[in-house]
Amino acid sequence: MPPILDEILHHARASVAPLRARRRELERAAAEASDPPSFYAALRGGRLALIAEVKRRSPSAGAINEGLDPVGRAGQYAGAGAAAISVLTEGPHFGGSLDDLRRVRDAVEVPLLRKDFLLDECQLLEARAAGAAAVLLIARVLPPARLRELVAFARDLGLGALVDTHTEREVDVALTAEADILGVNARDLDTFALDPEGAWRLLAAVPASHVAVAESAMHTAEDAARAAAAGADAVLIGTALSAAADPAALVRQVVEVPRRGR
Repeated sequence: MPPILDEILHHARASVAPLRARRRELERAAAEASDPPSFYAALRGGRLALIAEVKRRSPSAGAINEGLDPVGRAGQYAGAGAAAISVLTEGPHFGGSLDDLRRVRDAVEVPLLRKDFLLDECQLLEARAAGAAAVLLIARVLPPARLRELVAFARDLGLGALVDTHTEREVDVALTAEADILGVNARDLDTFALDPEGAWRLLAAVPASHVAVAESAMHTAEDAARAAAAGADAVLIGTALSAAADPAALVRQVVEVPRRGR
């Protein structure tokens, strides 16, 4: 495993133990939280759905927008037509926090994705209590049996699960885990190298009954249109939107892209 990914996962594992000590509290908070809007349904429109991301920095891009106000940025995304908003909650490497998710939830009505390196049921409970409609689960870092357990747990909580994949094997693992929303990531988490053409070819392996989300390597509406032509139902765009001086303009362009289907 590459050093940076190992470092991120080490931090994620260290954060789990304190959460497990609070499991009953988290279960109560999740049970009391309002029902979120359907993440799956939000990605199933006639046009390409946009998951617009709130992100301050990343290991691959470095500083993107360190002063980003997640509430203001999310409001611009939602107002311009984004189907859902992804909120980075990982702190050390992405500059996010769970408080960002809570604040955005209070400001917009579209479904929210908690994007983080999630390894345990308590992190899903935490996401549900904070107002998430969905969570990111990464096939690269979760053993197949564990992925299946977390997908099922998310479903029981009323959360969508976007399962991130990069290879044919990972797509097969995600389908075996009964995921119904698959992300095909153009970025290799081992090397951080981008291969959008290879990734978009992989979109064809996602059944038409499932939602296929193209992730990474998109900066313009033209990039999003190429992903749609390859079969993406939705795209997740982070760096370009978080860095944009006028993010609403880019959102409006992307949401006009037709969905081609598979």
